[in-house]
Amino acid sequence: MTSPLIRTMFPFLFWFKGYSAQSLKQDLIAGITVALVLIPQSMAYAQLAGLPAYYGLYASFLPPMVAALFGSSRRLATGPVAVVSMMTAATLEPLAIAGGEAYIAYAILLAFCVGVFQFLLGVLRLGVIVNLLSHPVITGFINAAALIIASSQLPKFFGIHIDKAEHYYQTMFRVAEAAVNFTHWPTFFMGVLAIIIMAGCKRKHPGLPCVLFAVAVTTLLSWSTGFEQNRTVKASDIHVESLTDKIEQLNSNLDHILQTVSVRAAIANTPESPQMVQKSENVCTGCHAIHNIGLEELKSNNREITNEEIPLKKVLELHLMAGVLDQYLSEEKDHAVDLRKQLRSMQLIAAKEGDGSLYYVTKDKAGEVKRADSLIWRMRIGNTQIIPEQILLVGGGEVVGGVPPGLPSISMPHFDFAVIQKMILPAIIISILGFMEAISIAKDMAARSGYRLDPNQELIGQGLANIAGSFSGSYPVSGSFSRSAVNFQAGAVSGMSSVFTSIAVIITLLFCTPLLYHLPQSVLAAIIMMAVVGLLNVRDIKHAFVVSKADGIISIITFTATLFFAPHLDKGIMIGVFLSAAVFFYNRMRPVIAELSLGDDGHYRNTRLFSLAQCKYIAVIRFDGPLFYGNISYLEDEVLKIVRNLPELKVIHFKCNGINDMDTSGEHALTQLVDRLHSAGYKVYFSGLKIVIVEMMKRSGLLDKIGPDNLFPTLAVAMNIIWEVGHQESDEKICPLKTVTKRINNA
Repeated sequence: MTSPLIRTMFPFLFWFKGYSAQSLKQDLIAGITVALVLIPQSMAYAQLAGLPAYYGLYASFLPPMVAALFGSSRRLATGPVAVVSMMTAATLEPLAIAGGEAYIAYAILLAFCVGVFQFLLGVLRLGVIVNLLSHPVITGFINAAALIIASSQLPKFFGIHIDKAEHYYQTMFRVAEAAVNFTHWPTFFMGVLAIIIMAGCKRKHPGLPCVLFAVAVTTLLSWSTGFEQNRTVKASDIHVESLTDKIEQLNSNLDHILQTVSVRAAIANTPESPQMVQKSENVCTGCHAIHNIGLEELKSNNREITNEEIPLKKVLELHLMAGVLDQYLSEEKDHAVDLRKQLRSMQLIAAKEGDGSLYYVTKDKAGEVKRADSLIWRMRIGNTQIIPEQILLVGGGEVVGGVPPGLPSISMPHFDFAVIQKMILPAIIISILGFMEAISIAKDMAARSGYRLDPNQELIGQGLANIAGSFSGSYPVSGSFSRSAVNFQAGAVSGMSSVFTSIAVIITLLFCTPLLYHLPQSVLAAIIMMAVVGLLNVRDIKHAFVVSKADGIISIITFTATLFFAPHLDKGIMIGVFLSAAVFFYNRMRPVIAELSLGDDGHYRNTRLFSLAQCKYIAVIRFDGPLFYGNISYLEDEVLKIVRNLPELKVIHFKCNGINDMDTSGEHALTQLVDRLHSAGYKVYFSGLKIVIVEMMKRSGLLDKIGPDNLFPTLAVAMNIIWEVGHQESDEKICPLKTVTKRINNA
């Protein structure tokens, strides 16, 4: 077994060369320090991903250790991160209800898919694929994602609940409307206090776990003041007119949605039926017979319907029914949103009956009853049906609540190949984005520390971390900028620091979960907001405009598209990638083709850029770029344009130092161009051709047409010969190819 293979399979074995007791101590301190930041951050990021907070801890005990053991970076801190968490939510929200069992299962499955893709990239040594995302695209996306992530925490920060809309800007409108009317001020001030503590600590003591201090102070304050005030009551205890009717309407509405989704899914899985159909405009939305059209054949089956079972006529009926169902489903969802909004907007006060029992009325009736307390109560309305006997009233702030003690069970992800198909593209994007975040900080730390970083080995480490995490309840993870910086500043020597971080998380899960109960949700929101502030970087967008206007425009378009299509963040990325590729190919299809004359510095320069005169008899043409099928017509057009502008032209010389590659189409076009120029009486010469291009010309016979004697190693050598050929019987007294001559109109 060779040493490179050992290094690939067991890179952690090389940590301990020169390792000492002092190194172990430094790793222990760094690992614990990172854990103190990771534990609250991971819980916040899990909620950003649409998961219960404690799933952040599940994503923090195994992946950091595995990534360190099998990656090449010794100080990279792996775990939940903001952008990957947001992408996870964007991927899964169309597939299941956030926080539900199916959603959690899909999040774990997504981690597995991301891990497999990263692992395969690393094993196949394909780490260069990350270059598909150009810097302008990443800059635009990260800035937009930072705004989306920060604003997504506003409902928790203000203590309000809203339904997410199809588009980001619509959701933000709902947030603003709810915040104006229903902000819970203790929740808001708890979040502000957390920001003040974190910002102040970071400014004065940046090396300390500032997040932990904010968590400790606010959790203690929450516990001591009774921040959480929840009660479970019956619908009959809430004396609000039409409340029972609205609850029944909402429950019925949700039942209709579930039935419609079930039938729609059955139709989508029918072999002849399209996955997506155009919505019908003429729909009877009140007709519940929708649920009965073909339902007996579809609803009762948990199996795939075969071709023989569905004749052509039935297929056409299914197409029509799919459009009807889509329209009906959209309207029912809108109705559910309106009903939930009405129920959430009810501000209730607790009142006492004569016998001391409690009942609840709306806030506007406060003067008519004897109040039992000073709190304003609101109903907690989720996305599931309401049980009239168990309505949760919230009178205080929201906290993390109970965290299940103990480690998650080790089990395989639930493989649903129909869902995996929908995850492939998002998993690829998450893989590349996550790795780019990890490798950028890892490279920086490797350069400072003087050790070698292998990007492909890092891909293997990150891939195995996600795969291992999927067996322990983790969603996709990546390397973290902030925690890696903490790890580095705390003096970590090797990946053992990440091992100690994982051990600290395990201890927390086993023994310390009760301490997290009273952690306010607005503090988790504040943690995320503070973390993503560092992702905002307008300077890079400005820099892109300075370097290349096209790159700056791509960055702005990616930024705008990501905001517009949010929460479907992958669309913003894909638009940016498409634009980058389009600009790249456009530039390759229209390379720089320049006429050359002698410049002031003794070198041959572009006549247009340097305002140089041109020789009447010899055209020296420089072609910058590969010669391939995409630019052959452009080359021919530009050369013929030059020929037409020089009526006394005799010699055409191609300076080819910039041609690094040539395909069959390029060779064929060049052959035709040479034949055309020869037939018109021009002499054609070449200089600076690469060996590989010359060999290709030999094999194709093009070299014989050009003539081996008409190829020169450099332009200077060529000029000593072709100048005499071009100036036979010439009346040109001063030649711009021998003497620096400016154009008359620019002199």
